[in-house]
Amino acid sequence: MLALNDAFDAIRAFMERGGDVLFGLLAVTFIMWVLIIERLWFFTLEYRKQKNRVVDAWEARAERKSWYAHKIRAAMVSEINHNLFQGVNLIKTLVAICPLIGLMGTVTGMIEVFDVMGSQGSSNARAMAAGVSKATIPTMAGMVAALSGIFLSTYIERRAKREAERLEDSLTTDH
Repeated sequence: MLALNDAFDAIRAFMERGGDVLFGLLAVTFIMWVLIIERLWFFTLEYRKQKNRVVDAWEARAERKSWYAHKIRAAMVSEINHNLFQGVNLIKTLVAICPLIGLMGTVTGMIEVFDVMGSQGSSNARAMAAGVSKATIPTMAGMVAALSGIFLSTYIERRAKREAERLEDSLTTDH
């Protein structure tokens, strides 16, 4: 329990040193990771059920060569593609926003440094240190948040493309 309290104290101190911008970055990162986990959950559990349902429905068709059958096949593939790519663009957008929020923290921290310099002069290094901290910590945190999501967002996008191609290949039209 003591270690948990120490961890919370360290996080609180980090958030205070980084400024209010870190709370926005935390919210964006949390939403990004919820969406990433949801997509991974979808691929692990739900997609197989949907794919099997579509393949079984297609294989149960007696006729697969007419124009009408091809349109039904295209609709089935389109529905699964929509489910596969749902949320992917939002995840990629949130990954791209994280460094920008960090940059906003840099700007607000530098404004604080300049404010201290304007009111107390440039000789007071201690007074400027808080602003410098608020200028560098959000930048680092934004980059770490983006890097933590970029690999999985790329993986999710590639897997969605690969699964869409596999599904389309598995729905044969030669019957």
